[in-house]
Amino acid sequence: MDLRLIPFIIGSLYAGMGIILGILAVIVRGFFGFDLGFILNALLYLTLAHISIKWAPKFLVLLPKQRILVAVYITLAIGILQGLALDFITQEHPWGAYTAYLFIQPIGVGLIAFFLEELCKSNKFKNHKVETKRLEAVEQMGAAISHEIRNPLTAALGFVQLLENDQLNEEERELYLSILKQELHSAENVIQDYLTFSDPNIEKEKFDLIQEVTNVVHSLKPHAQKNEIRIITVLPKNVIIEGDRQKLRQCLMNIMKNALEAMENGGLLKVKVILHYSTVTIRIKDTGPGMTKEQIERIGEPYYSTKGDRGTGLGLMVVFSIIRAMNGTIHAESEVGKGTVFEISLPTIPSDIEIRTMSNIYI
Repeated sequence: MDLRLIPFIIGSLYAGMGIILGILAVIVRGFFGFDLGFILNALLYLTLAHISIKWAPKFLVLLPKQRILVAVYITLAIGILQGLALDFITQEHPWGAYTAYLFIQPIGVGLIAFFLEELCKSNKFKNHKVETKRLEAVEQMGAAISHEIRNPLTAALGFVQLLENDQLNEEERELYLSILKQELHSAENVIQDYLTFSDPNIEKEKFDLIQEVTNVVHSLKPHAQKNEIRIITVLPKNVIIEGDRQKLRQCLMNIMKNALEAMENGGLLKVKVILHYSTVTIRIKDTGPGMTKEQIERIGEPYYSTKGDRGTGLGLMVVFSIIRAMNGTIHAESEVGKGTVFEISLPTIPSDIEIRTMSNIYI
């Protein structure tokens, strides 16, 4: 006994492939001879294929349980017709064939239909969950951004109202204007961070990575000295990469500044550049309080920050976006009480690399 009816029913009802499967079933039957059985099979499958064009759209709008039952009932009805046809041809009572037609085929269709419905249900649930998370991320990111913009704008509005006072002297007016400018600049920075995240717009140019790392370290040295933090660098010479110089500097500045702020009671910040065959890794390690596994997993989310009310997570969100746009990768590891390590890997230009290492210590 063959079970051609099972894939035919499933394919015609769920995939609308009744015509193709019907013709295929007739062709396969032809390999066993062109007899009365072939003629009856051809009539059966070609008729069912024609009917399936109309029943498939109506079938798909039914509820899952209804679809399973309808598929089983249709298979059972066709199985009865097959049994009667076989009885007519052989003039006997082949009970084994009746068992296949009336039990095996309906059960097979029912099981496959059940698994298909469960698979569809699982996929719908997964897609719904993904969509819900996306909406949640957008909502929370929007709330974080609006919060960060509202604060400087509220302050700016207050100083605008103060500037409307005609009795202000020139010194007070200049002070208020200076503060107003700073608040508006803060709001602009938040908007720029969001635009950088959504579209990094990388301008590619060749530049010396070591020079940029050195510049960032020098600019942070006063802040480090104030908090009694030592910065140690281990750098090779002339590591040429291609990317956006300014945006990479922004990334390095953000990560190193976060590391310095984490070490409130002093500590050590080590910046090491490691050369590989076709990539270069910037390793930034601090001796701060570290983070838990849950915090590390959420690093880079647009609405998550370990700084509490002092941050929104937009800084590292932008860092991740920029590094990806430069065809690089970023990885963070941390252990509570032992500090945090950030590793940024970027593609290099091998012909311009000189593998000679030097160390500088900034106190």
